[in-house]
Amino acid sequence: MSEQVIIFDTTLRDGEQALSASLTVKEKLKIAFALERLGVDIMEVGFPISSPGDFESVQTIAREIKNSRVCALSRALPKDIDTAAEALKVADAFRIHTFISTSTIHVESKLKRTFDDVLEMAVNAVKYARNFTDDVEFSCEDAGRTPIDNLCRMVEQAIKAGASTINIPDTVGYTYPSEFGGIIKTLFDRVPNIDQAVISVHCHDDLGMSVANSITAVENGARQIECTMNGIGERAGNCSLEEVAMILHTRQAKMGYKTNINPIEIARTSQLVSQICNMPIQSNKAIVGANAFSHSSGIHQDGVLKAQNTYEIITPESVGILTNKLNLTSRSGRHVIQHRMQELGYRDTDYDLEALYTSFLALADKKGQVFDYDLEALMFFNQIENQHEHYKLSSINVQSGTSVVATATVVMQIGENERVVEAATGNGPIDATYQCLMRISGLDIDMSSYKITSKGEGKDALGQVDIVAAYNGQKFHGIGLSTDIIESSAKALVHVMNHIHLAKAVEVKKKNLTQV
Repeated sequence: MSEQVIIFDTTLRDGEQALSASLTVKEKLKIAFALERLGVDIMEVGFPISSPGDFESVQTIAREIKNSRVCALSRALPKDIDTAAEALKVADAFRIHTFISTSTIHVESKLKRTFDDVLEMAVNAVKYARNFTDDVEFSCEDAGRTPIDNLCRMVEQAIKAGASTINIPDTVGYTYPSEFGGIIKTLFDRVPNIDQAVISVHCHDDLGMSVANSITAVENGARQIECTMNGIGERAGNCSLEEVAMILHTRQAKMGYKTNINPIEIARTSQLVSQICNMPIQSNKAIVGANAFSHSSGIHQDGVLKAQNTYEIITPESVGILTNKLNLTSRSGRHVIQHRMQELGYRDTDYDLEALYTSFLALADKKGQVFDYDLEALMFFNQIENQHEHYKLSSINVQSGTSVVATATVVMQIGENERVVEAATGNGPIDATYQCLMRISGLDIDMSSYKITSKGEGKDALGQVDIVAAYNGQKFHGIGLSTDIIESSAKALVHVMNHIHLAKAVEVKKKNLTQV
């Protein structure tokens, strides 16, 4: 009989902390829906006390998600727990996750308290959180460097106070597998009431051992793994969800554990998180990297042709990576696009068919044949582009060359009725275009990051531009997609301009409410 391992996803909490720009509520909700389809048991979606935006995100996701349990983080303080409970109460069932540091260096240097003080705070926090839900998780921050006697005391008292899940984090990624597995084993040997709680682990990847530590912890009794999609997170990141899920799935016969993760959803969820979070996936990343199922060696290629499992222990199809079967051209109708999206695993409600078909036709006219990766890129970009459209790019005309000053003319629609035309010169066609856009908007935007990536293969591939820009102390992420890199660059900045416009509108709304 296989034993169940609970998958606790913290992409929207720990993962989001590592991003160069915060996600919008809509972006977080889109990721939450993808994680729900993936089959995560628990999703930790924010730290409500940290900001009004995080509170709104947690509340929105708690209201919408039905098949995964939603969790929010809080320090071991009553005001944090109150705020988490307030954000989560719209859910049918929810989890409050409270934590406090337990290692000597954290207790003495960060908290400037004694361990007994910290122990009392932890017990009080768990008891207080139980007033709102019977699903309370408690974390011993920096457990990997906590003296084992203190860790045993803390775990025993937290369970006695009512915690149903106890998390043992390797917060700084310090331990190695046999050491971390030994900590878990010792807890099971020495804590008398440990059978009354699920033991969880939350491992960081500073030394590249987060996945190995998590799997070893399961072998020593842990039954919940805390992880993120693509392993994103603080510093070097977190334990990678897709890796632990596929380890337990692929080696189930040997190890005897199972999860509720649907492997077919892995590739799509990975791409969505990468796209929205502006966190590229390294090519040699296990399971979801571009080279994960590539074979260059002649010996390997020969083996795979004779029998796929000679060099592939899992198939691309098993994690949702499919090959193109239909030639999609400008002659293809809506029903063909809809059929292809269904084959790729998308539901009709996941995208706007009319918007996708319009974008598809424009791309097909430019490059002839459209591939699966093009369709997915268009779908993701349409969803992002259509969120906020105060500024709409109508047309760009650029003159550039080795012997002329780059000049751009931009036509833009602002709001419902205003149409603006602006021209500018610059240090190249993209700079000239950006000068136009900033003149039109009147925004003093500081560009901190500009990246171009290919979203397909060949010279006619879609080019995606990702920029991170700062305005009034806030950072904003913009995405542009086109076969024309100048157009793609312009779309990325327009995306940022629309984000800024929305942020300003929110500030005005808050100010008005405060005055009332």
